[in-house]
Amino acid sequence: MLKRNIAINAKKKKKGQSTIEYIILVAAVLAALLVFLGPGGIFRTAFNNTLSTGTNGMEDMANRLQSSRPTSN
Repeated sequence: MLKRNIAINAKKKKKGQSTIEYIILVAAVLAALLVFLGPGGIFRTAFNNTLSTGTNGMEDMANRLQSSRPTSN
C-alpha cells in the first residue's frame, strides 16, 4: 500500500515537473528568437550589413561599366 502511494505521488510530481520544464523551454526559445531576430539582433544586423555591402558593390560595378562605355557621336 505504501509503495502504491509513493508511485502515485511520484507521477503527480513528474507531471508538474514536466509542465514547468516545457514552460522554461518555451521561454528560452522566445528569448533566443528575440535576441537573434529582434530589432538590433545579431542576425538582423549581419543581414543588413551583407545587404548593404552587396548593394554598394553592384552600384560601383554599374557605375564603372557605365563610365567605360564608349560614347556615341
